[in-house]
Amino acid sequence: MGGPVVKSKKTYQNQTPLSYKRSRIKVIFKSCDGRRVWYSVFHNSHGSVTGLASQEIASDRQRVTIITYQSEEASSMVTEIGWTHKESIVNLSGSLDDFLASAVDAAKKAGEIIRKGFYQIKHVEHKGQVDLVTETDKECEDLIFNHLKQLYPTHKFIGEETTAAYGTTELTDEPTWIVDPLDGTTNFVHGFPFVCVSIGLTIGKVPTVGVVYNPIIDELFSAMRGKGAFLNGNSIKVSSQSELVTSLLATETTNQILVVLKEQAGTKRDKLTVDATTNRLNSLLFKVRSLRMSGSCALNLCGIACGRLDLFYELGFGGPWDVAGGAVIVKEAGGLVYDPSGKEFDITSQRVAASNPLLKDAFVEALKQSE
Repeated sequence: MGGPVVKSKKTYQNQTPLSYKRSRIKVIFKSCDGRRVWYSVFHNSHGSVTGLASQEIASDRQRVTIITYQSEEASSMVTEIGWTHKESIVNLSGSLDDFLASAVDAAKKAGEIIRKGFYQIKHVEHKGQVDLVTETDKECEDLIFNHLKQLYPTHKFIGEETTAAYGTTELTDEPTWIVDPLDGTTNFVHGFPFVCVSIGLTIGKVPTVGVVYNPIIDELFSAMRGKGAFLNGNSIKVSSQSELVTSLLATETTNQILVVLKEQAGTKRDKLTVDATTNRLNSLLFKVRSLRMSGSCALNLCGIACGRLDLFYELGFGGPWDVAGGAVIVKEAGGLVYDPSGKEFDITSQRVAASNPLLKDAFVEALKQSE
């Protein structure tokens, strides 16, 4: 666990520089997992404030909160640097344990709404089915956002329904809750039990807490950074498959345009898109054991996390809400989440691949050859 990076370097012009030569102070930090960490800050011989920071520490600066100083002298010095007593480097307003518990609670409450609608929709006419899906989506998102906003009013929020209405998915370094209130809407309409609510929290744009709940079969996947991944409270790990030929692949055809109107619901497919999709699948099917399409990006990621699936990729999914919860669950289960090209995963790119570490290189090569 590292400390934060000094925000700025200031010269103490009214002081004799030599009086600050290697003057060291200590600050106590509390990490999000509850541990206390000492971090040293010192002044160099030129009177400038600096710190014992590295790039690795910089990437973790959102994970700590200053809670006290070793002395009044330290408090005074640190205040001049730009830190204040009990200041959060990023305004977390809670611990990761709190965030996870809140997300689980919200997911279960939303799950009750999904479960009710799932069994109700079979008795609704076609036009009404679309309205019921929309109502269920919105009711779940409102419930989740209201629940979390009461607890964390300074956090930011991105949701599928909110984005559909207002067209914004801007992601900042601030703690941001990213929610898909009903992943697997086509499954929902058809009574196919692979639907879920997905809740993810990013801090510094990094997926940090994830909860994915399928209320129909009562499976709750959860994870937070550094604490492992769980299914209904039991620890889970990715598979140990090391060969593509024995691996189970999952994907979705979401790059086909989904049209949902009050008058009709269905998919509009152009020939070029369909041909590109089927050609890619045709190439991959010669290299893997079999293929699955569950209809839910979030549940596919959870399938990787618990070892039911070995490989997953999707191109053109709806938005960050599809992957924000599942990404941290995969990583905490020992898996990898990355761009299908093999590059670093970008939560806003609408491109994702996931596997255990043993399969990544071969999978990326197979995906490149399938283009």
